[in-house]
Amino acid sequence: MRFISDRLCGLTAIVVLLAGGAWLASAQSLDKLALHKVLAQSATYRGKSAIRLVPDPLLENGVAIVVGSPFHDGVIELDVAGVPAPGAQEAARGFIGIAFRVQPEAARYELLYLRPTNGRADDQLRRNHSTQYESWPDWPWDRLRKEAPGVYESYTDLEAGAWTSMKVVVLGPKAQLYVNGAAQPCLLVNDLKLPPANGAIALWVGPGTDGYFANLRVTPRRDGR
Repeated sequence: MRFISDRLCGLTAIVVLLAGGAWLASAQSLDKLALHKVLAQSATYRGKSAIRLVPDPLLENGVAIVVGSPFHDGVIELDVAGVPAPGAQEAARGFIGIAFRVQPEAARYELLYLRPTNGRADDQLRRNHSTQYESWPDWPWDRLRKEAPGVYESYTDLEAGAWTSMKVVVLGPKAQLYVNGAAQPCLLVNDLKLPPANGAIALWVGPGTDGYFANLRVTPRRDGR
């Protein structure tokens, strides 16, 4: 399969509307992705049709904005799988997640992501860093960890390379992250750093990640936002 890194990447997809105003990325979904510092290809991974993303270069974060995905408040669900890419630095963790309220050219966005290799690490401190919130560009993980230790990251059980379900619930200045169908969120963010605003949804991979995404489904709030 050939990687492509154009600004707009065609990927056999359309946005499929569902009852109640939800939409999903199915086998015919994601007509176009707007790529920013990321390489993309269609793939089959562990039995699922998926979109594969790898940062370009490996030291950068990368986002693939879902064109035509207006979002303010609501629920975002998807399956992800992340592992350190070949040639990645030792600090690579398979960083993978979902960005929301993404502004044009990915200039600003909110982000919830996973560090899959931390989930079953032998070191407890690493396990405590399995999930992470960021607000790009002013509130990266290291600033949040320094100024509010332990508040914007948490432990959840993860297996590197395995399909993992993520559900993100967004309402105003708050967001909750649920992993693998858990009844309770593993991470609560009660003060999203950007003012609530309309924006896009984007698939996100961090430095040195080989990432896969499938079954993206978005359910906006019923008031239309």
